[in-house]
Amino acid sequence: MGIRNHSTVTEFLILGLTDQPELQLPLFFLFLGIYLVTVLGNLGMIAIIGLSSQLHTPMYYFLSSLSMLDFCYSSVITPKMLAGFLFRDKSISYSGCMAQLFFFCIFVIAECYMLAAMAYDRYVAICSPLLYNAIMSPRVCALLVAAVFSVGLTDATIHSGCIFRLDFCGPNVIKHYFCDIVPLITLSCSSTKVDELLIFIIGGFNMVATSLTIVISYAFILASILRIRSREGRAKAFGTCSSHLMAVLIFYGSLMSMYLKPASSSSVTQEKVTSVFYTTVIPMLNPLIYSLRNKEVKNALMKLFKRKIDS
Repeated sequence: MGIRNHSTVTEFLILGLTDQPELQLPLFFLFLGIYLVTVLGNLGMIAIIGLSSQLHTPMYYFLSSLSMLDFCYSSVITPKMLAGFLFRDKSISYSGCMAQLFFFCIFVIAECYMLAAMAYDRYVAICSPLLYNAIMSPRVCALLVAAVFSVGLTDATIHSGCIFRLDFCGPNVIKHYFCDIVPLITLSCSSTKVDELLIFIIGGFNMVATSLTIVISYAFILASILRIRSREGRAKAFGTCSSHLMAVLIFYGSLMSMYLKPASSSSVTQEKVTSVFYTTVIPMLNPLIYSLRNKEVKNALMKLFKRKIDS
């Protein structure tokens, strides 16, 4: 027998970012612009890496996978949010809400592990450059990416199962702009202590495991860089890691402030502001960070433009 849900709620009402009518249209255009930049930036990054043979390396293979994740989990959230700014009907069906939660969990958890895999890639490139091509072979890279998505799928199933087993028999207004774990738990009319504990343990393990991988990798990277005698060599080594480190700090900072605490300890406004960072801002920033701060990407883009003009 599978888990059977006895919820009497058939649909939820998503409150959105704000209930002030005069802010709906300005916020629609703001987040529409952010979403367009996100889509163009991430799909553009995938296209540049795919079309440029000089970027067919493990580092850019992971980067293209990261761009795909950013595009996917932003697309799970933003279109529904944009519709909420324009239309009075802010309802979402129970099944639609669970589906949004499920796919969001897949992509956001996979992003945590993708950033950890990218940190390991940088560790091997800087600390063991002579063995880099042997260690980070195409087969190993493919297996790492497959493992990243497998962990995301497994954990999303657990998180969604925790929410699905809860009863929703009273209020159905989600004080958020999408179906996230914390706002849904607060609406349940059944006991959520076990669910909160399980979510805290799994979420904590994911963040601790991936963040430790990143911290340890960068500790070895820093030690290796400090042993480089030439200033140019150190600057080049720092340059290859700075973009990834910047993306990690923004992403993990917002995630930890949102999920590594009891559901009842945060205000609605704090949850919304924190969520905006990792659902809309970070997917937009990642391709900008990796392209504007990366000479290889800019050179590849210029070559593609030149090739297009010449043809």
